[in-house]
Amino acid sequence: MGQIVTNKIKQSITELIGHTPLLALNQYVKEQQLETEIIVKLEYFNPANSVKDRVAKALIEDAEARGVLTKDKTIIETTSGNTGIGLAAIAAAKGYKLRIYMQDGVSEERTKVVKAYGTEVVPFSDVPEMVAAFEETDGDFVETIKVFRETVVEHEENVVFLNQLDNEANPNIHKVTTGPEVWEDTDGQIDIFVAAIGTGGTISGAGAYLKSKNPAIQIIGVEPAVNSIATVDNPDIIEITGVHRFSDADEARVPSNVHLEIIDEVLEVETAQAYEAARAVAKSDGILVGTSSGAALFAATALAKRPENKGKRIVVILPDTGLRYLSTDLF
Repeated sequence: MGQIVTNKIKQSITELIGHTPLLALNQYVKEQQLETEIIVKLEYFNPANSVKDRVAKALIEDAEARGVLTKDKTIIETTSGNTGIGLAAIAAAKGYKLRIYMQDGVSEERTKVVKAYGTEVVPFSDVPEMVAAFEETDGDFVETIKVFRETVVEHEENVVFLNQLDNEANPNIHKVTTGPEVWEDTDGQIDIFVAAIGTGGTISGAGAYLKSKNPAIQIIGVEPAVNSIATVDNPDIIEITGVHRFSDADEARVPSNVHLEIIDEVLEVETAQAYEAARAVAKSDGILVGTSSGAALFAATALAKRPENKGKRIVVILPDTGLRYLSTDLF
C-alpha cells in the first residue's frame, strides 16, 4: 500500500504535543474538604510526558527557522531533566545529534530516558567551572549559564546552544498554546491560574495570555521555601526538582524568561508539602505526578482554603509524570 495520510494519522511526534486534557479533581477536593473547584492540566499527556515537550519543540523549531540549526550541528542544552527528555525525543525524531548537560542528583529515570533516545548525557560535575560558579554565587543560574557559554559553547564548533532560560521561544510557546488551551477548554471560566516557576516559561507565557483575555484572573507562581533549597552548607537537602526561587532575588539573577510582572502572588512550598500533595492525589484521583506538580497542587490547595476563594475555579498546571520519580522517596 502507498502512504496514507489523513488528519487522524500523525506524521511526527511533534504533532502530538499540546492540547493536553483538563481534569476536575473531584475526589481530592472532597477529601480535602474544599469549597473551591480545582482543575488540573495534565501535561504528562504530551508524547515525552511533560510540559517541557512544548518548549523543546519551540526551541528546536525556532533555531531551524533562524537558520542556525542544521543536521551537521549538535544541539546542546543544560537541564534538570524534563527539557532534556523533550529535546531528546524531538531531536531523535528530526535526526539531530543532542548533548545534554544534566544537573547532578536528578532521578535515575531521567538520565536513563534521555539516553534511551540516543542522547549524550554529561553531568554538571564534569564541567567544574559550572559547579564552582553555581556554588560561589549561591545558585545564580544566570551567572552559571554565562560560565557555561564561556567554558563549553564558545570552545566548540558546530554546536547550537538553545538556552531555555534566556530564549523567548520558551514563554512564547505557552502564550500561543498552553494559555489559549486553558482559556478555550474552560470557556473562559477561570479565576486563578497556578504554575510552578522553573525557567519561567509556563507562567510567563500562559499567564500573559490569560491576563490579556481577562485581567481579573489571578496568576499565582509557586517556588520552593528557603529550607527546601540545597546550599553549599546543606548540600543534602532534597529539592523540588525543576522549581526555582526568584521572587526575592536581585534582578540580575532572574532569567529573562521569568516575567515577574505577570505574577500576582508567589507561594512558597516545602519539599515535604509537595510530596504530600503528590501522594494524596495519586490515591484520591489516580493521578501519578512528580514533585513540581505536587508543589503546584499544594499551593492551589492552600489558595482554595482561603475564605475569599470559596466557589472559585482554580486551574493548575501539573508538569510531569510521577513515573520519573519511582527511584526516589516520593512514592
